[in-house]
Amino acid sequence: MTRSGSQAIPKPVPGKGESCCSSTPRPTVTNAPQLEVPSQGIVLPHCLSPRGLLGHSTQAGKYYEGGRGPRAPGREAVLGLGVATSERMLGICRGRRKFLAASLTVLCIPAITWLYLFAGSLEDGKPVSLSPPESPPHSPRYAAAGQRERESLEVRVREVEEENRALRRQLSLAQGRGPAHRHGNHSKTYSVEEGTGDSENLRAGIVAGNSSECGQQPVVEKCETIHVAIVCAGYNASRDVVTLVKSVLFHRRNPLHFHLVADSIAEQILATLFQTWMVPAVRVDFYNADELKSEVSWIPNKHYSGIYGLMKLVLTKTLPANLERVIVLDTDITFATDIAELWAVFHKFKGQQVLGLVENQSDWYLGNLWKNHRPWPALGRGYNTGVILLLLDKLRKMKWEQMWRLTAERELMGMLSTSLADQDIFNAVIKQNPFLVYPLPCFWNVQLSDHTRSEQCYRDVSDLKVIHWNSPKKLRVKNKHVEFFRNLYLTFLEYDGNLLRRELFGCPSEADVNSENLQKQLSELDEDDLCYEFRRERFTVHRTHLYFLHYEYEPASDNTDVTLVAQLSMDRLQMLEAICKHWEGPISLALYLSDAEAQQFLRYAQGSEVLMSRHNVAYHIVYKEGQFYPVNLLRNVAMKHVGTPYMFLSDIDFLPMYGLYEYLRKSIIQLDLANTKKAMIVPAFETLRYRLSFPKSKAELLSMLDMGTLFTFRYHVWTKGHAPTNFAKWRTATTPYRVEWEADFEPYVVVRRDCPEYDRRFVGFGWNKVAHIMELDAQEYEFIVLPNAYMIHMPHAPSFDITKFRSNKQYRICLKTLKEEFQQDMSRRYGFAALKYLTAENNS
Repeated sequence: MTRSGSQAIPKPVPGKGESCCSSTPRPTVTNAPQLEVPSQGIVLPHCLSPRGLLGHSTQAGKYYEGGRGPRAPGREAVLGLGVATSERMLGICRGRRKFLAASLTVLCIPAITWLYLFAGSLEDGKPVSLSPPESPPHSPRYAAAGQRERESLEVRVREVEEENRALRRQLSLAQGRGPAHRHGNHSKTYSVEEGTGDSENLRAGIVAGNSSECGQQPVVEKCETIHVAIVCAGYNASRDVVTLVKSVLFHRRNPLHFHLVADSIAEQILATLFQTWMVPAVRVDFYNADELKSEVSWIPNKHYSGIYGLMKLVLTKTLPANLERVIVLDTDITFATDIAELWAVFHKFKGQQVLGLVENQSDWYLGNLWKNHRPWPALGRGYNTGVILLLLDKLRKMKWEQMWRLTAERELMGMLSTSLADQDIFNAVIKQNPFLVYPLPCFWNVQLSDHTRSEQCYRDVSDLKVIHWNSPKKLRVKNKHVEFFRNLYLTFLEYDGNLLRRELFGCPSEADVNSENLQKQLSELDEDDLCYEFRRERFTVHRTHLYFLHYEYEPASDNTDVTLVAQLSMDRLQMLEAICKHWEGPISLALYLSDAEAQQFLRYAQGSEVLMSRHNVAYHIVYKEGQFYPVNLLRNVAMKHVGTPYMFLSDIDFLPMYGLYEYLRKSIIQLDLANTKKAMIVPAFETLRYRLSFPKSKAELLSMLDMGTLFTFRYHVWTKGHAPTNFAKWRTATTPYRVEWEADFEPYVVVRRDCPEYDRRFVGFGWNKVAHIMELDAQEYEFIVLPNAYMIHMPHAPSFDITKFRSNKQYRICLKTLKEEFQQDMSRRYGFAALKYLTAENNS
């Protein structure tokens, strides 16, 4: 085919209430293919070509494309066809602009004329001369020939009309067979002949699917809620869900309702994440996956997803009875377009179609991957269940539960187990009931598994809609364009989730109590206050991802277990391995990171043998927001998710002595912490050397103190912070001893899990631990120093917050103001007993 050099006709835009796919087709857009007529050299616009008039039918094309085919019609047939369809051509090419109508008129008249002349040059499919006939016009031979020709033409005209009626019926029923234009930044039309690959379905997916045909225009109301169901279990799958949700939120323009079938771990993680994410027009409901196990546990399954890989089968039972339709997604999905486009495909379902699925893009169900490979029965290549459109209401009426159960029971008698979990059973049902499926174009599930044929689903970046990392190797899969796909995935992986909190224009969000309370608290603040930013930080909601890595903890039988609690940012990451070597007990860490830094941490942790060998370390990511380091919020997050009865409240830049974990457990029993309000103090020391031979005993530490290798903590800059520990007494002590609270005291302590939280008004540097110890004292905790315990602070570059404290006068003024307000709050809460804090502050 050749392209016309003339100016393209603009594509009219449907008016309000006017469907782009009305019975009157629209003119084509720029670069639409042109039909070149052989021997005459005439190029017709695509919308005016006979092939275009007949709906791009290959069957019609064999009669009208340049005389190709078994027989070309004569002059009268074409003329008759032209006259009979003149009104239809005008209807096809009618637009809303006057200049468009004029342009079409100019094109149509010469086109019909040339068709008439060209058809006259053919007889029985062969070119003939246009010179006058040899027989005279009124001869009997000429009259007889004319009569036969007229009769033949009448028969042909009737045949053509019947064919046109049949084609119109087919086109009204078929989905995605009409003229199509690729949905993207450029307009282009693919012909059937341009399809690649040996699969007819895949070729159809490229031609009719990767194009934004009229039927693909979203038929979704502006504020219509889109329902998405995801099965998620465990720590790793929870991370994958976040990336999937980010890609959906990035493109979306509609309210979303996520239905998460999750185990207890995933529910805890994702419930906290969505609660702290506070994305407008997003609702999340959870369904207990553990309660559904009995529904599918009878099915033997070899797939790595385990029993949770079968739970899509019971969604009709699990999801609310009034929910009519839902998009079901695997966790390893990345969206490259608005999910509303996929939601709109529901409007194309006809008859008994209740499942929207993409054809499988590997040879798995063909059974030729290896010798003796015996897959479950499937229709052709089978269908992939990574993306499913479910018409729940119709499935329930069809008794879906009974349908899939009977199929699974029958097939398991021969297959013994499933290899691809729910996908095997879905395909077995479809094999018996093909009418259930609406085949989705393959760009709605571009499958990046080994031996995939996904490259036949796209030709350009703009063709991509959904990428599915359905190989167990995930990002390490082999694919010609895997680098591009990986970069797209990493974009959403590291994308700042805070930017996705945008409101949907014109779609009011449902009332959220937490959001309303937050707005009320912020509105009560005075924006002209010089300490406004400090006060505002107290109410900032930070997006939080609990248990970022796999976590396992088995509680000790004697109820004396203790967890080390600390917080850190990216610049203290190097301390993790050393702490894990010094402390064998459970650890709860809150990490203040950006989305990109969280992925750097993930790569660091997964590359560390020390960290990967420890499963009792809980990493909780608190995502960056605002200009201050929310140190006390981080401590509270780490404390809240401690699973042991006791906590050792430490900092990340301290190394505990070897054996401290066991020593603390013995001390807990000795001091009866279970029944008394005590805070056991672990004396703190420091070194100025980056390389230190860590003391293995108290005697070795005292020797290093005498030599000047070690010092009591903050000896040079802030002695008041740890002076009440009474290090002179500690040197010779052999039993625990009690000390009294003093102003600015900030030791590191072991307490019960039910101790008060840290006060969030203190951020960055200054008074964050002091305020906590003051409240412990106000609640009448006893401070007991452990004689054989110690911890050593390792040197590091000064933090950004301490630099700000030292250089910014307003910072120090605001910190003093917050201290005074905190003390006043203490007086109101604890009455007369708290007056000593005001006196101590005045005397200090």
